Amino acid sequence: MELLFIDAMGKPLWMWLGFFALVLVLLVLDLGVLNRKNHDIGMRQSLLLSAFYISLGVAFGGFIWWELGSEAGMQYLTGFVVEKSLAMDNIFVIAMIFGYFAIPKQFQHRVLVYGILGVVILRGIMIAAGAAIVEEYEWVLYLFAAFLIFTGIRMLMAGEGDFDVSANPVFKFMSKRFRVTKELHGEKFIVRRTDPLTMKRQTWITPLLLALVMVELADVIFAVDSIPAIFAITTDPYLVFTSNIFAILGLRALYFALASLIHRFVYLKYALSLVLVFIGGKIFVADALGLAKIPPMWSLSITLGILLAGILSSLWKTRHEQTAPVLLIDAQPACSAESTGKA
Repeated sequence: MELLFIDAMGKPLWMWLGFFALVLVLLVLDLGVLNRKNHDIGMRQSLLLSAFYISLGVAFGGFIWWELGSEAGMQYLTGFVVEKSLAMDNIFVIAMIFGYFAIPKQFQHRVLVYGILGVVILRGIMIAAGAAIVEEYEWVLYLFAAFLIFTGIRMLMAGEGDFDVSANPVFKFMSKRFRVTKELHGEKFIVRRTDPLTMKRQTWITPLLLALVMVELADVIFAVDSIPAIFAITTDPYLVFTSNIFAILGLRALYFALASLIHRFVYLKYALSLVLVFIGGKIFVADALGLAKIPPMWSLSITLGILLAGILSSLWKTRHEQTAPVLLIDAQPACSAESTGKA
């Protein structure tokens, strides 16, 4: 039993093991039991799952509050809210990727399953690396803060912009170097088929695999903003990791719930920009005022206020607009051309 109380990155080992066990149970339940087969996920099921994951994330914040104190609880909740909001922005990009490759709804689930598993592993690696760097070089936090301010201002200036899949260098490389089928082959990422030029059996990748790679790449891009943001809120590795993972776990359900509505959140990107500027700026403001840090309750309240203002004003502005189901493709895909690059 003493082993469970060994210190692991500032927290007893049992807290880490308990969290990993909970995540594993959730992944098995959601991805392995409730959604074993590819099928259309309806709005009602998506909303229920999203509400469940959000409620669970908030409830875990209650556990943090009870176990580690109010300051840790508010830092966790602030991080969870920020990460969840950034995930909403990521949903629009994912919808555009699926639209570009014409991935039907019943196969989008498979891409998101592997995508979420990859994201969890990737975020874990990035957070562990970030925690080690911050612990060794505390001044890195000021670089994170300056980067967040720069990113927020850039987002404000740039406004809305589309994610151009065709211009992505990774997509160009894979399309050129690998054999890519013109059509989907069910839920398969890789198939064996005859090359029309050599008449030999060759390994081909499908548009489903390209979509998966683009989704993972999109998360890497978003993590560049996400990881500095959470470390600017708290440097506690446990709070950073748990708030990140809880925000990610419900991403699949959140996508199916909001993909056809995301166009209505016209001011969300601007609200996120202000949140990033605030999170980065509060570190410099605290130094200027001679404070150890801005009180966590202020941070949580201001963050929630900015995001709620952005969401509510967006919904009011677009209240007469209808949903845009075009982002959830129902038809079978048809690519314009078939790549015959060498594998």
